[in-house]
Amino acid sequence: MRVLLLSYGSRGDVEPMVGLAVQLRELGAEVQMCAPPDFAELLDGFGLPLVPLGTSVRKMASGAITGKKPQPPSSMSQRAAEMVAATYEPVAAAAEGCDAVVATGLLPAAAAARSVAEKMGIPYVFVAYFPTYLPSPHHPPLVWPGRPVPPDVTDNRTLWDLNTERLNELFGEAVNTHRASIGLPSADNVRDHVFTDRPWLAADPVLGPWRQPADLDVVQTGAWIRPDERPLPADLEAFLDAGTPPVYVGFGSMPLRDAQDVARAAIDAVRAQGRRALVSRGWADLALTDDQDDCFAVGEVNQQALFRRVAAVVHHGGAGTTTTAARAGAPQVVVPQLADQPYWAGRVAELGIGAAHDGPTPTTESLSAALKTALTPETRARAQAVAGTVRADGAAVAAKLLLDAIGQEGPPMVA
Repeated sequence: MRVLLLSYGSRGDVEPMVGLAVQLRELGAEVQMCAPPDFAELLDGFGLPLVPLGTSVRKMASGAITGKKPQPPSSMSQRAAEMVAATYEPVAAAAEGCDAVVATGLLPAAAAARSVAEKMGIPYVFVAYFPTYLPSPHHPPLVWPGRPVPPDVTDNRTLWDLNTERLNELFGEAVNTHRASIGLPSADNVRDHVFTDRPWLAADPVLGPWRQPADLDVVQTGAWIRPDERPLPADLEAFLDAGTPPVYVGFGSMPLRDAQDVARAAIDAVRAQGRRALVSRGWADLALTDDQDDCFAVGEVNQQALFRRVAAVVHHGGAGTTTTAARAGAPQVVVPQLADQPYWAGRVAELGIGAAHDGPTPTTESLSAALKTALTPETRARAQAVAGTVRADGAAVAAKLLLDAIGQEGPPMVA
């Protein structure tokens, strides 16, 4: 069997697909990956052939952060049309000989993947990495920057109906114009068309549960965790061994508008707690503020190994970082920026495994307060208790489910 995996988004969108790819290959399947060119090195390290999609996501994200005004719907619709068209051709070529397509990431790209699967008559699966991306009466949809919902509307179903209208306004014409050009019928509800009525949820059931009853028949597999057995760099090992466990500070593949102000606030807050700081550069290019030996900067490292050796993890609240820290039993301070990150901040606080920072712009004072909560013995004990409940087999569950479904030519996929 041969499976095509498409992930158009940041590193947090791509890494779980790598976890699934590894499990699929262990079961004897071939895997083809479609992702932005930013992740060629990551995929090459696992021997996964990459079909690059579009331009650098890092550049696109940095432009969105530094932009002063949200783009008008007409501009977004035009970009969506370009993305659908640009994604369809390489994905269609890569899908030749494939038995199924699994997609996630930006909605226009996933829409192109579904069109490829329909055109070829092969099954299609959409996967979300956090529950609130999927329609449910138990939570509202994500709020699009610059496009707030009416303040007097609070019913979740009504909010999801508004979300349907908004996504049709932004992406409907682009998706349906392209579908018509390749002889496919139009989709009345572009969001539900992409998600299907049986999407998969690759999130841990303890950290990100799917609440019932719900309208969608969601298949929750557990988080898809990329295997990482890399040793930590020697200089990082030396820093870890030279003193008490440090506080890790990193924002992953999130650019930040005032990155050095954030770094300064974080380092000062960590020092205020009498701790050493370990700063991850990431896409924000965080840097140390001085040359004192209580701080150390790192690039790309094995977080699965590192987080077991830190006092706490200060991060943006991506699904992958939240899950990795939770598995390691490390207390967390989540400073959410956008998308799913407020959800994960809320879950960390609700579970008692850390603190949710109020808003995306930390100060020394606000981070100090959050760290005081995260660094208590009670929070560490709770984090270590929850760590024992977090599953590590989500990718294996999904891989077996996928291959079994292909063999049966039936649910849980949409053909």
